[in-house]
Amino acid sequence: MQTQVGTHEITLAKARQQASTIFLAKVFNWMAAGLAVTGVIAYFVAQSGLVASLIASPIFFILVLAELGMVFYLSARIEKIQPGTATGLFVTYSALNGVTLSTIFLAYTHASIAATFLVTAGMFAAMAVFGLVTKRDLSGMGSFMFMGLIGLILASIVNIFLKSTAVYWAISAIGVLVFVGLTAYDVQKIKQIGEQGIMEQGEAAIRKGAIIGALALYLDFINLFLMLLRFFGGSRD
Repeated sequence: MQTQVGTHEITLAKARQQASTIFLAKVFNWMAAGLAVTGVIAYFVAQSGLVASLIASPIFFILVLAELGMVFYLSARIEKIQPGTATGLFVTYSALNGVTLSTIFLAYTHASIAATFLVTAGMFAAMAVFGLVTKRDLSGMGSFMFMGLIGLILASIVNIFLKSTAVYWAISAIGVLVFVGLTAYDVQKIKQIGEQGIMEQGEAAIRKGAIIGALALYLDFINLFLMLLRFFGGSRD
């Protein structure tokens, strides 16, 4: 009896691990797709020569507000909207973010942007692996990093008026730590969602779960990239 119970537990654990692996693959595939959409659109908008006009127009501010609205709506309504709607919102958000991020090509050289992207990818991958393999519960760290994120947002708003170089670099350094930590936390959380049976809830639940997971990792990657770009980006001036 003990042997049968033990075998059953091992089989169940393997099944959960396989389900988690499949779900993680879906999440990372959607994240990669979002980054690809953002990168391609950012590059072509920058090459079109419309970036300077975009920054000077109210359209840029409207696009930023639209992006924020999409993130909040997708996060709050993921349980109620259709999988196709969730997918469309994620892809649209990635595209709009590409338009707004095209502005970095005005400030930094192409070579430094590419180099920073590679550095970001390496750091992101390292923390993703850590989140996957660590036995430590990262939920406490996740809560701490989220509070740090709120602090960064408030400090950034205040520094718009202060225009302090020291505060700017402090925000950048702390921001790197915050998004590195959030990456590990989010990957572990997504892994746990895969282990808790989402693969048994049907295609709709899987798609929506993968989209919201991809959005979290996409935001971690993009924000980490932007923070690192402040340090490694070579000015075009």
